[in-house]
Amino acid sequence: MFVLFEDAGKFLAGRVLSETDASAQVELESGKRVKVKTANVLLKFEKPQPQELLREAQEVASGIELDLAWEFAPEEEFAFGDLAREYFSAQATLPQQAGALLRLFEAPHYFRRAGKGRFRKAPPEILQQALAGIEKKKQLQAQIGAWAAELASGSCPPAIREQLYRILFKPDKNAPEYKAVVEASRSTQTAPLTLLQKAGAITSPYQFHWKRFLLEYFPKGTGFPPVAAPAIKDDLPLAPVQAFSVDDSSTTEIDDALSVQGLGSGTVTVGIHIAAPGLAIQAGAPLDQIARQRLSTVYMPGHKITMLPDDVVQAYTLMEGRDCPAVSLYVQFDEASLEIQASETKLERVPIAVNLRHDQLDDSLTESFLESPSAPEDAVPTPATRFHAELCFLFRLARQLKAQREVVRGKPENFNRPDYNFRVPAAPEGGPVGEEAVEISVRKRGAPLDLIVAEAMILANSTWGLWLADIGVPGVYRSQASLAPGVKVRMGTKAQPHAGIGVKAYAWSTSPLRRYTDLVNQWQIIAAARHGRTAALAAPFKPKDAELFSVISAFDAAYGAYNAHQAAMERFWTLKYLQQQEIRELEATVFKEGLARADTLPLVLPVLGTGDLPRGARVRVKLGEIDLITLDVSGTVVQRLDSAPEAAVSAEDDTEEETVAGPIAIAVDVTDTSGDEAAAAAAAADN
Repeated sequence: MFVLFEDAGKFLAGRVLSETDASAQVELESGKRVKVKTANVLLKFEKPQPQELLREAQEVASGIELDLAWEFAPEEEFAFGDLAREYFSAQATLPQQAGALLRLFEAPHYFRRAGKGRFRKAPPEILQQALAGIEKKKQLQAQIGAWAAELASGSCPPAIREQLYRILFKPDKNAPEYKAVVEASRSTQTAPLTLLQKAGAITSPYQFHWKRFLLEYFPKGTGFPPVAAPAIKDDLPLAPVQAFSVDDSSTTEIDDALSVQGLGSGTVTVGIHIAAPGLAIQAGAPLDQIARQRLSTVYMPGHKITMLPDDVVQAYTLMEGRDCPAVSLYVQFDEASLEIQASETKLERVPIAVNLRHDQLDDSLTESFLESPSAPEDAVPTPATRFHAELCFLFRLARQLKAQREVVRGKPENFNRPDYNFRVPAAPEGGPVGEEAVEISVRKRGAPLDLIVAEAMILANSTWGLWLADIGVPGVYRSQASLAPGVKVRMGTKAQPHAGIGVKAYAWSTSPLRRYTDLVNQWQIIAAARHGRTAALAAPFKPKDAELFSVISAFDAAYGAYNAHQAAMERFWTLKYLQQQEIRELEATVFKEGLARADTLPLVLPVLGTGDLPRGARVRVKLGEIDLITLDVSGTVVQRLDSAPEAAVSAEDDTEEETVAGPIAIAVDVTDTSGDEAAAAAAAADN
């Protein structure tokens, strides 16, 4: 005796070894023995052999027309044998019955399964919908195949070109365009990115990187909803100072300015004035929601995405010729010893006399200029000469503050590498197209103006951080336990030392137009200025506030991603510069096995032939092919330029992450390095 039975949606047949009322022991052709419930047995037969029956049933099933079978099927529930007798004849053979079973089972859109070999035909309207869906799926699969074939032949279909960046960076794996790329990739054994490049889908390497970033962090675009800048309702007193800011010419978000009072009196008061959007923007208000969503301004050569709408920025920026609302820190110094005597925070309107610009003054505001007791008589009158005495004092103070921090750090800061400025021609709204002629210039770290601003910002951030902690008002702090390798800067709500900068506490507070953490800290500082030691009750964020931890977590992630994009775009423009200037060779310094740093460009690259060279060795490198998609370039040593390195590279260079290659480069947050350049670079970033 043989039986045909169902097992987990499959139909099997075998010889019955034993049988009870509830089950049967069945031996399959493979020799495997299975226990089959009687309810799952659908046919009993003595011949043909089980496998022969299944083979004949498959042949019968393939010849059954489903439309005709559906017409013949009863309206009520029926068994597969009933349909076989209706479709074939009243004396339907065993293979015909089994064939009907298989055909019914594999067509759920025509016949609904009722269990135990019983079925019910689908209603006409449901059947039509199902058939339409099947036909649509067939057409879609045919379209996928056609697109895949086109890609494989080296051409990109328009539909895939339109969805290119979404396919690459945020794919919907059920979308036909994505499936076509996957199918073509498999058939050609080519990586999807390479496949699309060969098909001409990626026409702009710059757009490749830009779209990737936007899809990940600005999927709804970079525009702002229509939100007006709220007015500051406080009746703020006018400060009796003439303040000046120091920024690059391209800076529109002017967060900070400086003033000096009392020169020659023995006690000098330095004012550090910070733009005060926190006096107008309230926590939880629409503008706060916008700022909290973006968390920071995103910078890149030739373009930026601001944290706040431009009209809002212009309402609170410290623009020259205006009396600007500000949160001011006044620090009194002994004019001779430069010892701090007192500090005070005020909410006020500050007259901004001038906006000084780095790129216009760095060459003239030299150390000798700032060390002279008065401006040279033949000096051309400029805003800088107008504030010559103030700048001289600030430069002397900055060097003193830096020296004090170096004592805390345990070693001096070492500015052994330059900063680089990227100049990309002004582009329409939306940024560069990636083909502009880029200029890369060098600005030495530690220039006098840099140092003045850096030390002022460090002073403000550390003073306010300690003050908030002293009166029990929580803030957002950055701390670093030590300068030991691997010890990173962390963000938290407690005032702890920052070893890299050499201060007891460091709370970012001086860029509220550009960083959300600074806006949060400004709200806390404003509450402290208004309420003193009871400020913890009035501040927007209370001690152990979960919202504050949420801000820190979100900011940390976004700021890292934004810095990574900036680093990637700077690498893109550096490689573009090499192409535009037709640079085939360059001089570089070996700083790690297999890696070298270009001497006159912001470029780190893998270089063959450096394995046996010591760190600090200078070499001439022949460049290989440049890939603007992967941001990859490598080189080969063609000449050793020194017989022995003049100065060893600091071991602390190894603690710095270097951008070598990859579509999204790893950025260096200069405030997070434990190297000698951390402190001034941190404050320069603040400015």
